[in-house]
Amino acid sequence: MSLKDFIKKQFIDVIQWTEPADGILAWRFPMQDMEIQNGGKLTVRESQAAVFVNEGKVADVFGPGLYTLNTNTLPILTNLMNWDKQFKSPFKSDVYFFSTRQQINQHWGTPQPVTIRDKDFGAVRMRAFGIYSYHILDAGKFYSKISGTRDTYTVPELEGQLRNTIIGRMSDTFAGSSVPFLDMAANQVELGKKIADQLAPSFSDIGLALDTFVVENLSLPDELQKRLDERIGMAMVGDMNKYTQFQVAQSMPIAAANEGGGVAGIGAGLGAGVVMANQMMNAMNKPGGGGAPTDQGPAPSGGAPTAGATSATKFCSECGKPIARASKFCSECGKPQA
Repeated sequence: MSLKDFIKKQFIDVIQWTEPADGILAWRFPMQDMEIQNGGKLTVRESQAAVFVNEGKVADVFGPGLYTLNTNTLPILTNLMNWDKQFKSPFKSDVYFFSTRQQINQHWGTPQPVTIRDKDFGAVRMRAFGIYSYHILDAGKFYSKISGTRDTYTVPELEGQLRNTIIGRMSDTFAGSSVPFLDMAANQVELGKKIADQLAPSFSDIGLALDTFVVENLSLPDELQKRLDERIGMAMVGDMNKYTQFQVAQSMPIAAANEGGGVAGIGAGLGAGVVMANQMMNAMNKPGGGGAPTDQGPAPSGGAPTAGATSATKFCSECGKPIARASKFCSECGKPQA
């Protein structure tokens, strides 16, 4: 090296990094035409790590603290450079800083529904989304497998890789689970923990630690959700006979408050509906799943029994009251009968 080149070369005695903005995971300290002064200072702040790289190989890794750079604090680099204990000259090495603080509020979601086999509904297509957070745990591994020799490496550049990893592991978790969809939706905290356990090795493999994983929502496509709502509604109704009686009881005050005209027919129609519902329920409850309707009263005394009361009566088309089948007019409302 000529004297002129020696004078032009700059010597670094302080190496440090202050993050200028959020979202930077790795930053390369500028080293062009510069060498590190033996005995120089390295400052690594909390939530940072520093990595010395010699000819593409990871050498020494530093956590938070203040270090004096010499052969004692750089044992791996000393070995790679074949320095002896008395080496005092400036040296050249690549230095990378890494942000080890948590990267919070990272979003994940299924861009397309994931098909799973559910024990209640069969094969269903499910959507899910939530948030997660992580931090760099092993700066040397992250450099070797992810960031490399880039001057900077940011959170958005890693986001796609992590999101696809999450979706893949989530699908595996659902496929291997025998938990019904409704139970999963009701226990999203436990589901999040189970998926996090599946994800942890994939994050660790690239030098990351998964800190939190939250499932915010599980849902079905609209058409399946409608079917689920219908099923829930039927389960809530339960006894159809009691439900019909309840509906009638709710409607009676309304019918009583309105007199005459077509409104009176509302109550009459509801009365006929109750009678018909009772007949249907009796038929359903009869052994054999419904046959001839049961008799409406005892058979006349003396001689062979006649047809039941239902064969001798009919219902008024206006008020719904039972009348004799041969009647031409309703005895209650006077409505002509067919």
